[in-house]
Amino acid sequence: MIHTAQSALSNAPIADSFFDGFREQMINVPGGQLFCRVGGRGMPVLLLHGYPQTSAMWHYVAADLVRDYTVICPDLRGYGRSLKPATDVQHAPYSKRAMAGDMIALMNTLGHDQFLVGAHDRGARVAHRLAADHPERVLALATLDIAPTREMYRDADSAFAQTYWHWYWLTQPHPFPETLITGSNDFYWLAKCGSGKAGLRPFVRQALTEYLECFNDSAVVHGACEDYRAAATIDIAHDDADTSKLTMPLLALWGQHGAIQTHFDCLALWRERAENVQGWSLQGGHYLAEEVPDQVIPAFRDFFANALAKNV
Repeated sequence: MIHTAQSALSNAPIADSFFDGFREQMINVPGGQLFCRVGGRGMPVLLLHGYPQTSAMWHYVAADLVRDYTVICPDLRGYGRSLKPATDVQHAPYSKRAMAGDMIALMNTLGHDQFLVGAHDRGARVAHRLAADHPERVLALATLDIAPTREMYRDADSAFAQTYWHWYWLTQPHPFPETLITGSNDFYWLAKCGSGKAGLRPFVRQALTEYLECFNDSAVVHGACEDYRAAATIDIAHDDADTSKLTMPLLALWGQHGAIQTHFDCLALWRERAENVQGWSLQGGHYLAEEVPDQVIPAFRDFFANALAKNV
């Protein structure tokens, strides 16, 4: 296992293209700015990244979808080059509701009243709250390798905790996890993200460079910890308060070699939260958009096209 940035980067393949033709923007939202990559024309597709990554994770998917859609790839608050607000005792500034609010402000600024959403990991948790709080804005939601937060915490056992140890460790009070990560940022990122069956192979050099550079910012480490602290507290309270299920089409994809496949019934859990759910496993691990984009892209394309056809 590679634990140094120099070795990891020298071994990472260089992508032939990396957001070619996309523009990079800083978009004002309440409290700060979001870094965003935007390209293409047509129906907007909002793509939300996971932990501990940035919008760079969508480089394969975005390059394909941009042929037919306006593709918007922001860094979530607390991550990458986006705002990193001060927190509070309830972790409300890092709740998925607050992050979803950022996305509404972003899409308002870009002039998009309704849009499709594709999301991975933490971004998919933001997308779930976005769809729950603003159902009139989200036409369809595609998720990668998650089940709903509340139901995952409810059904988790010790075997899951061994695999997803960060779900519990990152929620420890500040500054415990932040202090232990800081100073070993590269080691931590590479060890965690390279621990799956695919190792570090999914990550091209351009994306890996961005991930490591961003994760060496102590504010990003803290923001990510706050994201997880919020998930275990205020986000569950918001989930408990929901009185109805999502009604827009929802596609759930997960990796056959990941924790969702091993520890949960993904479709059953999503059907507790949404009325119109379909999905299946892909031949990959957790980082599906980078490991098996040839499987993710056609699944997204078919799902989005069918959702739009039914919405006409």
